[in-house]
Amino acid sequence: MLTLLTKNWWVFLVRGVLAVLFGLMAFAWPGLTLATLILFFGAWALVSGIFAIVAAFSAAKQHSGWWVLLLQGLLGICVGVLTFWMPGITALSLLWYLAFWSIFTGIMEIVTAIRLRKEIQGEGWIMLAGTASVVFGLLLLARPGAGALALITLIAGFAVVFGVLLVIAAFRLKKLQPRPMAA
Repeated sequence: MLTLLTKNWWVFLVRGVLAVLFGLMAFAWPGLTLATLILFFGAWALVSGIFAIVAAFSAAKQHSGWWVLLLQGLLGICVGVLTFWMPGITALSLLWYLAFWSIFTGIMEIVTAIRLRKEIQGEGWIMLAGTASVVFGLLLLARPGAGALALITLIAGFAVVFGVLLVIAAFRLKKLQPRPMAA
């Protein structure tokens, strides 16, 4: 698992940078229409899913844990495609898509961090990113009546925090040297 993550550290970096950019754009233009927000979110979920699948396939021959990234990627792509296919969905529908995607993604990040506990120090950044994702999803489910502006601010804040945590994790993973595999 450590070799998989250190080899593909850049996936965390790209996902983190995209999340931060998405969050900053949402903060900069809070008056964006919900339709525009939906398209930004769809693009973010789709690109994030594609990068997760690329990482999964590049690790499939060498690591048994590749399927976690594959599931995360497939879910991201499905959410992105659904968002583009039905751009007229309501704010509540987007909220449910986003909430469950965030919860599932966060659980997968936490599982990854737990699996790495014995292999590296600093896996807590990945666990923190996963926990932030789960908490964000649960907050969306708990407050479905929030206004569009509040939802934009919440999504923007989550995206920036999640993105920064992934960027930190990426650079920590980049610095690690994978241990030789046991025969």
